Parts: sequence; C-alpha cells; structure tokens
Amino acid sequence: MADLRKIIIDDMEVEVDPALTLIQACEQVGIEIPRFCYHERLTIAGNCRMCLVEVVGGPPKPTASCAMQVKDLRPGPEGTPPVVKTKSPMVKKAREGVMEFLLINHPLDCPICDQGGECDLQDQAMAYGVDFSRYREPKRATDKMDLGPLVGTAMTRCISCTRCVRFITEVAGMPELGQTGRGEDSEITSYLGKTLESEMQGNIVDLCPVGALTSKPYAFTARPWELTKTETIDVMDALGSNIRVDTKGREVMRILPRNHDGVNEEWLSDKSRYAWDGLRRQRLDTPYIRENGKLRAATWAEALSAVATAISGKKVAGLIGDLAPVEAAFALKEMIEGQGGSVECRVDGAALPAGNRSGYAGTALIEDIDTAEMILLVGTNPRSEAPVLNARIRKAWSKGAKVALVGEAVDLTYDYTHIGTGMGELAALAAQDLSDKQGLRGVMIVGQAALAHEGALANAMKVAEAANSKLLILHTAAARVGAMDVGAVTDGGISAALDGAEVVYNLGADEVDIAEGATVIYQGSHGDRGAHRADIILPCAAWTEENGLFVNTEGRPQLALRASFPPGEAKENWAILRALSAELGATLPYDSLAQLRTKLVEAVPHLKDIDQVPKNAWTPVEGANGGTGDFAGVIVDHYLTNPILRAAPLMGELQAGARERKAGKLAAE
Repeated sequence: MADLRKIIIDDMEVEVDPALTLIQACEQVGIEIPRFCYHERLTIAGNCRMCLVEVVGGPPKPTASCAMQVKDLRPGPEGTPPVVKTKSPMVKKAREGVMEFLLINHPLDCPICDQGGECDLQDQAMAYGVDFSRYREPKRATDKMDLGPLVGTAMTRCISCTRCVRFITEVAGMPELGQTGRGEDSEITSYLGKTLESEMQGNIVDLCPVGALTSKPYAFTARPWELTKTETIDVMDALGSNIRVDTKGREVMRILPRNHDGVNEEWLSDKSRYAWDGLRRQRLDTPYIRENGKLRAATWAEALSAVATAISGKKVAGLIGDLAPVEAAFALKEMIEGQGGSVECRVDGAALPAGNRSGYAGTALIEDIDTAEMILLVGTNPRSEAPVLNARIRKAWSKGAKVALVGEAVDLTYDYTHIGTGMGELAALAAQDLSDKQGLRGVMIVGQAALAHEGALANAMKVAEAANSKLLILHTAAARVGAMDVGAVTDGGISAALDGAEVVYNLGADEVDIAEGATVIYQGSHGDRGAHRADIILPCAAWTEENGLFVNTEGRPQLALRASFPPGEAKENWAILRALSAELGATLPYDSLAQLRTKLVEAVPHLKDIDQVPKNAWTPVEGANGGTGDFAGVIVDHYLTNPILRAAPLMGELQAGARERKAGKLAAE
C-alpha cells in the first residue's frame, strides 16, 4: 500500500491513501459530501458540481472533490498538511448556487413522481438548497424516450448526471445511451431511438438520482414508506445475488439489489429484478389428484394419503429442481432413501463428481475475477447464464485481463480469443505445456455446456493445474451446489435414478421429461411443465415465501429469508416432506426448521458458516484425454429458464424481443 498522507479535513487531521479522491477521503472520516454524478463503481464525470469543497491555499474558488486526488493537494505554509473545508461559507454558497441551477428546469413533479420518497434530488435540495426560487422564466421540456418494457422515462426531470450512460457503456458493455446537443439543447438519448437490449438495464433505474428513469412495471403501484423490506437472496441464476424484496401486504412489489462486494457488487440482472411479476401468476394453491385423466382439487389429508399409498413398496426416484432450498433437498433425500429409493439433483445430466467439492464448486472466489490476468471460459456463455458475473469479467478485461473461450462463439460485450468450439480443442489445450502461464493470476470458468460431456471436467482441471489457475464452476441452477453438498446424487446420474422407477417424486424439476408409466408426484409452486405431467400435486412456497438456505456457484452458503406468505393452502417445502414422512410411517427426526438445520449441519458442517466460502482441497477428476463434440449453449431462452419466469408476462415480452433481434428483423423506420 502507498505511504499514507496527512491532510486536515474540517479541523480533523487524518492519514489517507494519496490515491483517494477528496470525496473518498471525506467519506473515510465520516463527512458526507453531496453528489449526483459521482458513483464509486463508475468513472468520474465531474459534471454535476454538487460535491464542491474549499481547498485552503488553492485557487480562490471551490473544487470538485470527486475529480481531485489527495496527492494533488499542495502542503500549507512551512510544510503543514493541506487543509480542506466542507462546511465553510464559500462551500455553502456554492452548493446552494449549484442546487438552484439544477432546479431551474426541473419540473415540480414530486407528488406524481415514482422516485418520491427515495429521491437524491429531494434529499439534497432539503439538506443543501435554499427554500425559495429566483427563477421566473418558462422551464424547458423534453420528449419521453421509449427504452422498452422495463425502464420508464420522464426526461424533463433529467439533470444530465450521465450515470446511466456510464453504466450502460462501462459495466453492461452495450453503449446504447449517450448525450447529444449542447447547453439547453443537451439531452440523454438512445442510439437511433432504439430500445435497450442489455440484460442489466434495470440498474440504471437504481443509479438515476432523480425521477428521469423509473421502473415501468412498478410505476404508480406503491410508495417506499408503504413497503416492508426483506433482505434475501436471488435464485434466478446460481450467482446468489444479494437482494431486497419489498412487499405491500402479501404482494411482492419489487426486487432491488443489495451491495455485496464478493458476489454481485451492487448490480442485478433484469430477470432477477423483475421476477416478482411471475410470483403472483399461475400459482398452485391447493393439492390436486389425477382421477380418470383429470386433475381434481383435494385436501392435504387426501393428497398425502394418496402419495403414501403410491410410494409404499414401490421403487422410488426423487428429482431435485433448480429452485429447491438445501433443507428441502436434505429432507427429500432422507425420506426417499429411507424408502429404499434414490435421489438426483443433476437433472440436466451434468457430469459433476459426487463428493469432490473442487470438481462441482471449484476453488476460485467470484471476486478472484477482479484481479485475474488471464480468464479462460470453457463451455459457458456468462452473459446469458449470469449477466452480473459477465459484467465482472468485463471489468477485469477493461483493466487488461486476457480472456479466451472454448465453446460457442457469442457476443459477450468484450473481446476474447476464440480457441475452439468443443472437446477437441479442450483436449489439445490439456496436452499442451502451459508452464509459461503459471506466473499469471488465472481463473478458469467451466459452464454446464462443457459438463454435459464426459471427460470435459477432467481436461479442464488438467489445464487449470498446468497453468496454476483457479477453477470456478458456473452453474445455471441455484439449488445445485447445495444439493450436491448434501449428497443428493445417484451413481450413474439421472438415467440410473429413473431406470425402472415406478414412482417419481419431482421436487420442482420442471425441465425434465419423465416417461409415461411412472406415477409422478410434483411438489412445486407454479402450474408449469412438471404440474402438467403430475398425478398428484403438492403446492409449495416460492423462494420469497419461506426461509431457506442456498449455496451459490462458488460454494458460499447464504440465507434466503421469507418476505411474504404462500397463497391458499400451499406450504413450506420442508414441512410437506416432514408431514409426508409421518404418513409413510417413517417420520423424519425434526419438527421445526431449526431442528432440521441442526441435523443438516451435523451432516454437512460447512453449511453453518453463512456467507463464508470454504476452501476446497484440489482433487483432479480422472478422465480420458480425447472426446469429440461441440459445447452447445445450455440456455435457449434467457428470460424463461424456470417456472417463476415462465409465469411472468413481462419475461415473455422480453424474450419475444430478444428472439426478434436474433432473427435480425429491423424496426419500421
């Protein structure tokens, strides 16, 4: 770390890193500096001038604290530390003047503006502005932009902070917004009036300090003070992004990202942000039993009795879907294995090694990507599988990291070296001498498209070992790592589990085709593909409606907390399995979630360390060097990957737009 430098801020002598900007130095000592354009994860624009401070001995005018570094300050007389003032009369007058200018053309929309109650402009006008206006001329107005179904616009409110432009260009990597014109004619607009295509566009709503960019689906539905806020985890992909779920009564009104530097920083993908649209539609709220080819509503007692009758004395297979919490996977495994059956969580046929955590969770942290000098992607399209992770790779690339890809050539928003498309090139890479790469900090990211091929993981681990690189397995299912941790696997995979099974207990695995003949019990939250095939349906809570444990793609256990309650007669996943075990005459040894977690932690000790990533011992997977076949993309429809998303009309609209763009259709002029 660089030598610290002494400076005096508001009569406090502090030592700070000379590379810090003045706004960061002030934050370190707990002094709040107002700002609109500055954001710690974006480049510095220095164009709102709200963060002005006085530098004693400097020019006789205030200085923008976001654009000046501590090392640029000149020492005082006789070498005394430089002095910065944030509360002097000069600063107060300057801030009031800047606020007056910002409000010149800003409309008085607060009563009808969606940002009301959580607006930076409101807060800072109250704290740093004046309580009158000298402006009597007519205000200018600007047309609204159509940016698509997610982001609503009211550009008359825009204060040209350019946060949205910088985010979409630097973080999302899709320069679709920019500023045109000068002076009074300047405005933020999209390229040729097109709608936004980025999978992370919702973040510009969070970044906008005024009400110029708002959430279209959430518009005019609630005010911030009406909402109950619950901090939880996202399960729409396997990244485990930290989120806040806002509810009004029983309804989830919106989902916002929470800051977690180790996982999602403070970004969130659009399908995670707008998944709430599917939580209120196509819900299963009562048990069903199929009679004479038709499903009829039943009571819980009837349904559980029917399941117990169906299972008793039969060969049973349990399938664990993509959204099941670890507790449910553990309870299902205990119950099914107690009946002499087998369970399987690798429902897509991924060749993940049971019991070898370095093979199914890897050895790298997500934040290792930030400092990587070399990133190798194997059989993955992170832009589709985990957009927030892709933005992190892009950040490393923008700092100089070299990125290479073995797999399908796709637009990842950054440049990469395309080594090849499949097994052949990976095997050739595994046979090479990679000793020249050992001095570089490397991260290898292996995706599900590669894991569909036997031997791909073995070759990938050989390459990682030869290049002294860390390994990250990028999963597409939020439940997968946790279910692997509890050992919910069958030798021979899903085909072995289903082979000869007379009864299939399907715990939310909607992407699996189950052959005719077997009796299917479906436990899920939505009337999706799994429910259509089911003979008995047991309605359960969605992930926002129960407390649950999820382990993300790097192996970090995180808690999802209940934000609302399941509809109708739907019950929590673990409670259904506990009640069913009693019906089967083999009662599971816990009567509460706490007791279940105690048993779970006894079986898998590292799950008690919430938000800690255990270090996994490197255990190479044995496998042949050869092999053929391309790594085809595993996600066809990015916005429709699970039952919750498929129930959301908004996601259908986004997917239709993505398909149209892929087909190359041009909008009418």
